Amino acid sequence: MAIIGIETILYGVDDIAECTRYFVDFGLPLFEQSENHTHFRLDEGSNVIIRHIHDPAIPKSSLTGTGVCEVIWGVDREDSLDKLVKDLSRDRETVVDPDGTVHFLADDGLAIGLRLFRKTPVRSAPDPVNSPGNINRLNQQRKWKVKARPKTIQHVVFQTPAYEKSWAFYRDRLGFRLSDIQKTFGIFGRADGASDHHNIYFLNSNLPFPGMDGQYRFDHVNFGVEDLDEVMVGANYMQRQGWQKSDWGLGRHRISSAIFMYLPCPTGGQAEYGADSDHLDDSWVPRVWHPMFGFFTFIHNMAPFMMEAAPWEWEYAGGYTPVQTPHEDRAQDGTDKPTSPAKSSLIE
Repeated sequence: MAIIGIETILYGVDDIAECTRYFVDFGLPLFEQSENHTHFRLDEGSNVIIRHIHDPAIPKSSLTGTGVCEVIWGVDREDSLDKLVKDLSRDRETVVDPDGTVHFLADDGLAIGLRLFRKTPVRSAPDPVNSPGNINRLNQQRKWKVKARPKTIQHVVFQTPAYEKSWAFYRDRLGFRLSDIQKTFGIFGRADGASDHHNIYFLNSNLPFPGMDGQYRFDHVNFGVEDLDEVMVGANYMQRQGWQKSDWGLGRHRISSAIFMYLPCPTGGQAEYGADSDHLDDSWVPRVWHPMFGFFTFIHNMAPFMMEAAPWEWEYAGGYTPVQTPHEDRAQDGTDKPTSPAKSSLIE
């Protein structure tokens, strides 16, 4: 065990005050605020920090636009951190802060940090669920919630033109485990000391969808709440506060079984309420999914590209190893050059 999850996400934004107001309404617990930054701290001890995109504390990287400009991953022990840093220092610059945080760039140029993390155990008590013939809540109403209060940072997503290369660095240098593959769309990975279905997802930025332009961009962060009720209460509260509502509405992913609600966010990208996701250990066997079939079991507002019924198509990944395509091997139009069928058959 080494990396146990996300310790800090650092946003670089155009308007600190507006983004602060957003996340206060979203339900993040405010920890500290000044003219230059805002600091939220969740129940598990993880942090959300907001700074201006031109603040010197925002690292230079391959990222285009605003959003999460650095992810600091939490490490369980000093010896685990030392081992990771020793390996990383072989072929890249590592910068160490006075508090011991290590900063560096991944092979794709995105900014990463490592820091010791003493994660606080989180307690939750979702209401028992009744169903026909299965009574678990007798003479007891469900809890009434006023707004959401996320307790965890479950995962972060980046759009990347070379998603296999981005994933390979996390797998080979940081010890992440492959969770699942969404054909042509992206790769889900889990930190070796975490049980979340995924802590990182690399989304193919060459997909022909709005907002995808083949650049390295931030996509979204998933914040964990107790249950479906808290997801919807949070979304309703945000709408009452005047924030733009979700385009897709409530849904459930098939790949991770998770309830989702994506909300547009003034940081750039989206903020996601998430609940009821699968949890994994090292006995898990990754799967390869048809992108639409894996994407959702249900969704409230289907976009046109979702209307066609997806086939029941998935398979176990087995010994899959992603193709590591260097930037210079990319075609002029930004797409990957063809690879050998033996290496690409599971994702092409």
